[in-house]
Amino acid sequence: MFFHVKDLQYRAVPDRPDPIYAKKLQEVLGGQYGEISVMMQYLFQGWNCRGEQKYRDMLLDIGTEEIAHVEMLATMIAQLLDKAPVEEQEQAAKDPIIKDIMGGMNPQHAIVNGLGASPNDSVGYPWSARYTISSGNLLADFRANLNAETQGRLQVVRLYEMTDDAGVRDMLSFLIARDTMHQNQWAAAIEELQQKEGFVVPSTFNQEFEKQEVSHQFLNCSQGIESKSGRWASGPSIDGKGEFSFIENPVPHGQNPTLNRAPGYIHGTPMNH
Repeated sequence: MFFHVKDLQYRAVPDRPDPIYAKKLQEVLGGQYGEISVMMQYLFQGWNCRGEQKYRDMLLDIGTEEIAHVEMLATMIAQLLDKAPVEEQEQAAKDPIIKDIMGGMNPQHAIVNGLGASPNDSVGYPWSARYTISSGNLLADFRANLNAETQGRLQVVRLYEMTDDAGVRDMLSFLIARDTMHQNQWAAAIEELQQKEGFVVPSTFNQEFEKQEVSHQFLNCSQGIESKSGRWASGPSIDGKGEFSFIENPVPHGQNPTLNRAPGYIHGTPMNH
């Protein structure tokens, strides 16, 4: 059961309307790494959690916080769209430069959303549940969560640099700080699980059944050998179960495939007679 508190988690008031920036801000609301994505990802991971209750509780804590971030961004976008209806654009049309600028706003903000936010990204692509991951393996999920917070913070920082509006920057500074915490949070949870399970996911598969002689080989599959100097090419493997090796000239070990002719009813390319 959820309860809504009418006050926002943090202040979301711009200094002035800016419909062009409202379009940009849609990315961290409804984009692949936006707040809707992490909100849904964390909530479903929590609802589906079959592990220790502390992980379920933690996931629902952060998932619920992300609902608050969605609300903050939607509120900010709506205020950035103030005074952006048709009459404003008619006045702006008298100045060709301003007309070009106003032409960069998302027309659906006015036509479809009534000067409000939408669950879309910055180019109007609708948010998709395919952006989310809830695999049932907590270590795999937490690594995906760390990536989501990493990409999300990167995008918010870029948006911070794209405006000089002090009110917008103030709200973004809060979101950036929370992304800092969330990256630390997922890294801590990953570290804890790795201490229990080991590094490789899933830890429950018997590694005797994998081709272990290639488990720690780095294959040089492009021109140049600059990659040989990396940590991944020599020394102890990260999982502690082998030594990295660099294979400079990898050779194929499979067959040269020739497929059987398709039956007539498939109407494939006819064979030469």
